[in-house]
Amino acid sequence: MRALGPGSVSSFLKIILDVVFFALWIGLGAVALMMLAAVLFSFNPELIDNISIRTGATEIEAGGPVLLGGLAAAGLYLAGVLVIVERLRRIFATLTAGDPFHPENVRRLRVIGLVLAGLEIGRYLVYAIGIWALPGADITRPEFSPTAWFSVLVVFVLAEIFREGARLRREAELTI
Repeated sequence: MRALGPGSVSSFLKIILDVVFFALWIGLGAVALMMLAAVLFSFNPELIDNISIRTGATEIEAGGPVLLGGLAAAGLYLAGVLVIVERLRRIFATLTAGDPFHPENVRRLRVIGLVLAGLEIGRYLVYAIGIWALPGADITRPEFSPTAWFSVLVVFVLAEIFREGARLRREAELTI
């Protein structure tokens, strides 16, 4: 089976990314609706008094701000994953077209690397905000993930490889 072009593995992966892309949009819409509901219910707090969040051995009463903050964190995470999947869709579209060293793929890979790094830093920020906003909560401290940071570095290295491939392709087009 071929790796590039129509009917290849890359075109199959592009279809999978398309499905995931639209599923992420649905998930992001659901989170936005839940955030809207949390804001509306905060005008009548008795409606959400029975909601509680269990973190470890501690149970937290989830008022409007706590619920809204958690939903906002989930929404930002989904938005980051959505950006990554959207860029991957565009990269795989160029692979399906048989043009792997398209100059835009370099920028797309760099954006993916930055968003991956941002998502990882976001884990630490959510922890810090949680400790600050919920001082009695038993919130699990996020561990340093070498795998995540290795992935970020790999994506940036791949971006440079694609940049070099695009440069070589431009040079080849100029030769007679």
